[in-house]
Amino acid sequence: MTRKTDDPKSTGAVTAPEGKLQSPARRQFVSTAAGIAGMAGIAATGLLGAPAIVRAQSSPKIRIGYWPIASGLPFYVALEKGYFKEAGLDVEGLKFASAQQVMEAMLSGRAEGSSNGTASAVLAIGEIAQPGLFKIFCTNPTNAKFVLDEFLVAKDSPIKTLAELKGKRVASGPGIQNVTLAKVMLERAGAGAVNVTELPIGQHVAALAAGQVDAIYTLEPTGTVGRLSGSTRALEVGVVAKYILGDPMAPWHGGAATLTTEFIKKYPAETKKFIAAYTRGVDMVKNKPAEARPFLKGYTAIEGALTAEVPMADYMFGSQFKPADVAHFQKFYDLFFEKGIFEKRVMVEPLLYKG
Repeated sequence: MTRKTDDPKSTGAVTAPEGKLQSPARRQFVSTAAGIAGMAGIAATGLLGAPAIVRAQSSPKIRIGYWPIASGLPFYVALEKGYFKEAGLDVEGLKFASAQQVMEAMLSGRAEGSSNGTASAVLAIGEIAQPGLFKIFCTNPTNAKFVLDEFLVAKDSPIKTLAELKGKRVASGPGIQNVTLAKVMLERAGAGAVNVTELPIGQHVAALAAGQVDAIYTLEPTGTVGRLSGSTRALEVGVVAKYILGDPMAPWHGGAATLTTEFIKKYPAETKKFIAAYTRGVDMVKNKPAEARPFLKGYTAIEGALTAEVPMADYMFGSQFKPADVAHFQKFYDLFFEKGIFEKRVMVEPLLYKG
């Protein structure tokens, strides 16, 4: 088990041949995600340029992209507890600064999947760019009870409601999913059309504390970090379920764990072993959260005893989806189609892995 970073100087970083990175699917994904979200530097993942590691056919290396948010905890647990190793698998975590970079790694063949927490809308853009690229085997539904998404303000801010953010300086995490959701939620909450600036998630607390922005739409553990440092407070949590799905308790499937279809077809036995080991990580998070939380250390911005304060997302496997669950997920995807973010409607049901 190895954790990687998106630092181009990181020792041993997995890379891919330049020729493979010029595929039409990759170009379409970069154009779509970067053009709409203003992510001009999306291609600069910091992992490009060198020859790829040669993988033995009998024992493939399984590279899973993740970015440092709390909902990726089952993957962190499975790595650190050795569940993948016990299953006879060589699994490597690749840390990226955004969900776009995770998806680009999958499109270019530099990753075999994504961990929970990878933005579902970004995954859909990858599906549009290269139909049939991946299957979702686990989502991390959140709402007012299972908190992931939130608007934060500085601790001493006079702002009490989202409607009061009209004309204010607002930021969000990087990427089309975060920016689009922030804008739509602010509009529906009565703030009107608000310009939203993208900021790396690790800068959110500092930006609020320094007065650079008035509010931020962000994901856990950012709210916990800010609260425990005395820098920020939550303005409202579980906001996507309330303002996008219309019910504070509705499941928002905002992030998902995936495997590429190519990997699933080529390595069916390893796929089942991987998902079984991943399931052990989910089981620990759901049934023994106090034991699981410390594994946020090193993968997210929260450290030590503070990990005990982070709220937990819920988790749902593709085989557990009921029609109502699919409908809530579909409503989320349809928003991006309605807003012109997706060039075509993306259907959720065919993307679910139920094997």
